[in-house]
Amino acid sequence: MDKLVIQGGVPLSGEVRISGAKNAALPVLCAGILTADTLHVQNVPHLRDVATTLSLLAQMGVEVSLDEKGVVSLTAAGLNNRVAPYELVKTMRASILVLGPLVARFGEARVSLPGGCAIGLRPVDQHIKGLQALGARIDIEQGYIHATAPRLKGAQVVMDLVTVTGTENLLMAAALAEGTTVIENAAREPEVVDLANCLIAMGANISGQGTDVITVEGVSSLHGAIYRVMPDRIETGTFLVAAAATGGEIRLKDTRPDMLDSVLSKLAETGAAIDSGLDWLRLRTNGHVEAVNIRTAPYPAFPTDMQAQFMALNAVAKGTSIMTETVFENRFMHVQELRRLGADIEVEGNTAVVRGVQALGGANVMATDLRASACLVLAGLVASGETVVDRVYHLDRGYECIEEKLSQLGARIRRAR
Repeated sequence: MDKLVIQGGVPLSGEVRISGAKNAALPVLCAGILTADTLHVQNVPHLRDVATTLSLLAQMGVEVSLDEKGVVSLTAAGLNNRVAPYELVKTMRASILVLGPLVARFGEARVSLPGGCAIGLRPVDQHIKGLQALGARIDIEQGYIHATAPRLKGAQVVMDLVTVTGTENLLMAAALAEGTTVIENAAREPEVVDLANCLIAMGANISGQGTDVITVEGVSSLHGAIYRVMPDRIETGTFLVAAAATGGEIRLKDTRPDMLDSVLSKLAETGAAIDSGLDWLRLRTNGHVEAVNIRTAPYPAFPTDMQAQFMALNAVAKGTSIMTETVFENRFMHVQELRRLGADIEVEGNTAVVRGVQALGGANVMATDLRASACLVLAGLVASGETVVDRVYHLDRGYECIEEKLSQLGARIRRAR
């Protein structure tokens, strides 16, 4: 099992390119199911979750190819298997995203109840409720969601809670439904907007994306398209926090500052200086970091996927910070590992109190989920001595070549078995 070995204490410096967003690429790839034509997807990151999604689509009968420029082409004309098996779904919760498009185009789907990171329950009841509102019959059979519908019908759907993948599944299903679908309390995340824009490029009629009410006028069929996946805002934030924590100066290219207002605001509170353009960001520090309070919530508030990285920053910041997690119930599992590096953190319920220490010290730590992995890598970059981060297969699910990119910025980091 791979691990990362880090010799900390080096300020990051230089320039790095931001990859395509995992959380945008996965639903866009699943959208290929909705048409018999070819969907060409650009800027797809090389990640384990992407590979799993492509394997899932291929075993369904989708023709998958990758050219020398990294463009993924999907042709679902020959899709002949409407089952997403447990063996693939258990490793990645986003596999649930094949449910909506399969039912919409083929009238049937059997999708295993999902697995993935152990950061909370993340139930799929909103997906099921939404599809039922569109006229699908749903049965839970031997651990599988079995959905059938001769033709989905547009409806008004009010989500009980904000769910990104739930909104995305309904968007894809409604695109081919008969009539008008209105999704209320929809997720506003940029990744949802990216999927909507891809569907529009394929011929869908969608409005309201980026707000909490999305309207979809169903069409009889969709066509092929060429679509470029948005940059990864969480990778962008992770590298910015890494630079701030190590007292460095970095420039990030091929990114989107407009999607990171809440993160950039918090980084400015730490004392970092930030400059930006249309597709780039630069962060500079004077080596002095102030602690910042964090409260996670759905977009456009502070993202839960950046909470762990800011905890690593607060661990060495001046002062005491209060960090409140409102999205997932098990998202403080990195705290115990940070304590092994010398962090002073107390947790009560969904709140962590972080008292900044002068220095962290290297140790062996173990990753428990994707963003916790990033948190521990950041802490290792700051800590004196050697830090070994074990179980980095979590990291490979969401960060493309992270050790290579950090090495470009001067980090002393290597992969080992």
